[in-house]
Amino acid sequence: MPNQQGNTTQAAPRIIISGGGTGGHIFPAVAIANALKKLNPATEILFVGANGRMEMEKVPAAGYKIIGLDIQGIQRKSLWKNLLFPIKLLASLNQAGRVIKNFKPDAAVGVGGYASGPLLYAASGKGIPTLIQEQNSYAGITNKWLSKKAKKICVAFDEMDKFFPADKIVKTGNPVRKQSVDTAGKREEALREFKLSPNKKVILVTGGSLGARTLNQSLMAGLDKLIAADVQLIWQTGKVYYAGILEKLGENYHPNIRIVEFLNRMDLAYAAANIIISRAGAGTIAELCIVGKPVILVPSPNVAEDHQTKNALALVQTNAAVFVTDAEAGATLVPKALELLNNKEEQETLGNNIKKLALPNADEVIAQHVIDIIKESKK
Repeated sequence: MPNQQGNTTQAAPRIIISGGGTGGHIFPAVAIANALKKLNPATEILFVGANGRMEMEKVPAAGYKIIGLDIQGIQRKSLWKNLLFPIKLLASLNQAGRVIKNFKPDAAVGVGGYASGPLLYAASGKGIPTLIQEQNSYAGITNKWLSKKAKKICVAFDEMDKFFPADKIVKTGNPVRKQSVDTAGKREEALREFKLSPNKKVILVTGGSLGARTLNQSLMAGLDKLIAADVQLIWQTGKVYYAGILEKLGENYHPNIRIVEFLNRMDLAYAAANIIISRAGAGTIAELCIVGKPVILVPSPNVAEDHQTKNALALVQTNAAVFVTDAEAGATLVPKALELLNNKEEQETLGNNIKKLALPNADEVIAQHVIDIIKESKK
């Protein structure tokens, strides 16, 4: 009999979700899985990742089974390591074929990362409907290649028909951590949490879980200016840089400065901030759009196809963010932040414009599209 969502398969849907490599790929994948389970708790979900990558730990921690493929990406900085790439690719295609034969999925979803390519290619070859979730404003080579046979392509930015067939594109946005963007009515709690004064302005700087060297160096260079302006700072250094910064500054450097390695409560950090300084990863941008506060984006140059710069410029085009290049940040980031902090009108404009780009239910919308392509394939 059909399941509660009217899926025409005899049993509950069986879905493979493939990809990973970074938290930016893994979190949306888990969010989509959770949304599919919400649509139909009997849904069978299998993750497929790359052996040795972060997803092999993070996905089981989220409660899902994962199988690893022996695949690696193209090594841009070490060409000799690429000699093994064709062999590993062929091996991973064979592994992907076996996974599909054994699991018998009704659909396969690719979220980006090394394992997406072989898995979705093998699934398409066996007539299984596939869906791609492209997070960035600039599509990578793998997704462009996979799009030819995909049934649906879920995107977060406009003008993606430069990369994909227009009739397959659906603008869904990127899944976000709901608890991270739930900031309403939390400012007082946030100020208490970070021991901040309600009478002084707050800058939040976040460079992701590992941290961002340029952001940290720019803050070190501009600390005197921030202190002279009597501005409060929530400074998330990241795991890699925390000990070194504490060694230089000490734990209680200044009452206005809160130095933390990691932010467990992003909702409170966002709620406390008047303005936010951040890298421009797709997942982060999705959160910032929902939070709706003025943002200065400093894209990382150390990413494939410079996609963070392209993500940031997509917001700059609609006057929804301030843009500072990684190269200029040391000299201009802190002065620009102070300038924005003292310009109430620009803060309001940026906040309103970024909020217009918010797509808060992306996980549920993508999950429904997965169910839809299964239904279509059964007709």
